[in-house]
Amino acid sequence: MVKVRRDDIASSSLHYENHLCEDYIVEEQRIAFYLNDTKLLSVMSMPKDQDAHLVGFLMSEGVLDSVDDVISLEIAPDGLSVRMQAHIKEEKLAHLHKEKTLTTGCCVGVSANFEGEIIQKFITTPMNVPMPRIFALLDTFNQPTELFSLTGCVHKAMLVLEDDKYLISEDVGRHNAIDKVIGKARLSGFDITHSILIVSGRLSMEMVIKAAMHSIPIVVSRSATTYLGIKSAQLLGITLIGFARGDTLNIYAHPARIVL
Repeated sequence: MVKVRRDDIASSSLHYENHLCEDYIVEEQRIAFYLNDTKLLSVMSMPKDQDAHLVGFLMSEGVLDSVDDVISLEIAPDGLSVRMQAHIKEEKLAHLHKEKTLTTGCCVGVSANFEGEIIQKFITTPMNVPMPRIFALLDTFNQPTELFSLTGCVHKAMLVLEDDKYLISEDVGRHNAIDKVIGKARLSGFDITHSILIVSGRLSMEMVIKAAMHSIPIVVSRSATTYLGIKSAQLLGITLIGFARGDTLNIYAHPARIVL
C-alpha cells in the first residue's frame, strides 16, 4: 500500500492542502511463480501471502495433489517471486501448460481447469446450515479490514471451518483472494471439505470450479452470479448463494444444505 497525492478540490480530508490531499492506494506487483526451477507464469497481485497463493493456485488447477508433495517453498527477499520444489506427476504439469481460457477474473484470470477430473466431481457432502448462521457469518465477513477501510480497493475471501474458525485473505483480484485463503488453509493442514467459502466478487464459472476442486460444498457472495456459475454449481453439487446482503440472499443451486 502506498500514499499518493491527488487533486481533490472538494476533499474534506485532514491532509487537504492547496487542492491536494493524500490518499492510500493498493500497490499490486507482478509476482512470478516458479515450480521445480521452471517459471510457470506471472500474476498481478498484492505482494502478500505469496506462498499460500502459489499453493492455492496449483491445487485449484489440479497440478498439486497435496501439500505433502511440497519439498520446499520460498518467497524471494523482494517479494516478487515465489519458488516451489515439489513432487509433481508429469501429466499434471502438462495439464497446466495446455491451452488456457482467459476468464472474467480481475487482473486477467487465466485457467486451464475446465476439463478432466473436474467434470467427474460431484460434491455430496451433507451439511445443515441454519439461515441465521449464514447471516451471522456475513456480519463477520462484512466487517471492514484496515486495508479496505483505507483503500476501498480489494476483494476479500473468507473460509469458514467446521468449528467456526475462519481464515481471511484480500487481494486486488478475486481469483487471487480465493487461491490465497485456500492456500492458507492447506498449508495449515485444515480439512475444508465441510467449509463455507464467502467472497466479495461475482460468482462466475471459474470461481465455482475453484471451490469444487477443493470439495467446498457451500459458496456465498454478496455479489451476483453468472449463468455459467449457476450451471457449474448445479453440475458439481455446490450450494451457490448470491446477493447475500442485509437479511436477504438468493440460493441458486442445491438449497438442501441450508435450513430455512
